[in-house]
Parts: sequence; structure tokens; C-alpha cells
Amino acid sequence: MNTQSSKNIIYGKNPVFEALSKNPKRVNKIYIQKNFSLDNRLKKIYELAQENKINLQFTSLQKFCEYFDEKPNFQGVVAEVSPVEYLKLEDFLNIKKDGFKKLVILDGISDPHNLGAIIRTCAAVGIDAVMVPNHRSCLINPTVEKISSGAINHIPVIKTSSLFGSIEILKKNDFWVIATQMNAKDNYYEIDYTDMNFALVMGSEGKGISKTILNQADFTVKLKSNFESLNVSNATAVILYEAQRQIDLKQKNAKSTPD
Repeated sequence: MNTQSSKNIIYGKNPVFEALSKNPKRVNKIYIQKNFSLDNRLKKIYELAQENKINLQFTSLQKFCEYFDEKPNFQGVVAEVSPVEYLKLEDFLNIKKDGFKKLVILDGISDPHNLGAIIRTCAAVGIDAVMVPNHRSCLINPTVEKISSGAINHIPVIKTSSLFGSIEILKKNDFWVIATQMNAKDNYYEIDYTDMNFALVMGSEGKGISKTILNQADFTVKLKSNFESLNVSNATAVILYEAQRQIDLKQKNAKSTPD
């Protein structure tokens, strides 16, 4: 019996370690492959499992492979976990924060590798949340957790039944919506990301952002490229690191300016 469909699992050293470190109550059981080299990260996983009294079992390679239709690079460890808890939009809006909030909205991203990479970037640059629709879009699954390298445990994901409705709510709560479009007038670096709550909307590589969502944007920006287009996860990273560069520069200048 293939247990992939009956149990919620994550695999790989970093995703399992991050789940144990950030939210150990989410982890129900851990399997470590017999005769697999116990490096420092696997030893730490073992220690954290014992500290949190989580059921841990050493098992064979054959047993590992029964979890999957295909054989991913599970790096000698698999964990049975509770599903990721999605954040409600109203709860996100009620979170108090010093400074402006930053949100990434994904419209029709169906590739789990892209979603995982985007989540990893968002966590790295301090984005406050990622929003995904619950239809015609990839949701959190083991591949997303693996590609995010455990970053899913460090950034909330908002799941919505209506991107349009959620964006309207954001706009009513002082968010400015920035959408990417190939023929936009402004380049991504010409927007000032430092003085507003912003929601960056990224669309799928094939269809882009839907027209109804694009019409809600306060700004549209483009990425200049000598190639046809960047992968959506790469494009997201370029824009977010530019936004963070601007924010860091503004804070540096503020510190160096005498009162």
C-alpha cells in the first residue's frame, strides 16, 4: 500500500528539522533510514525528536520507498506531520507590526517547485505572508515543503476562495497592489516599496495574471530581460530583493541622519 495518499508527510533533512524546530507539535512520527550516514543535521533531528517525545523509528530503504509513487531525494528522513494550518486573511490583517506589511499573492501558480522556491525567498527577505487561491493553484504538499527547505514553517500562507475579494479587502485596509505585466510602463525598480503596505501579485508563466486581478492593481511593473521571460520564482526573487534593498537603504540613511 502506498501511504503517500493516506498520510501527510514531509521529507528531507531541512524540512523535517525546521518543522521540529519551529512547530514540534505538528510532527507525529519520524522515520530515519537504517545504515544512512548520521550527519550533524540528522543527529539534531534525532535529538529534537527525543526531546519532544516524538515517536522515532529506524527503517529500511524499501519501507521509505513505499511512501512514494516515485523515489524523491528524501535524504534519509521522513516525518508524518499534521497538515499546514493556513492563516485567515482577517487574522493576518489583525497582526500588529512595526512598519509596513508586505504580502505576496500568487495567481494560478500550479508548479509545486515554483511555489516552494517562492515561499523560501519570501521567508528569506521577511515577507509577512503568502496568499494562494484554493482553486486552480498548487497548495502546500510534500514537494513544496521540500523545495522551500522548511521555510513553510517560518511564513504564514493565506488560502482564499476568492483572490478578487481578498484583494478588495486588502485595498480597503491600506494595501497597495503591485502586479507584474510584460508590457507595463514602469520597471520593477522604479517603484518605491518603502512607504506603503504592498501586495505583490505574481502570475503563472503560461497565462500570467488574470485580467480581473490585473485590473485591481495600483501599479504594474515589468522586468527587463534579454531572454523571453524569467521563471516566476526567479522573477519574484528579483523584485523582492529590490524591495528589501530599498528598505535596508532607507533604514541605513535614517540611522546616519543626525536628529
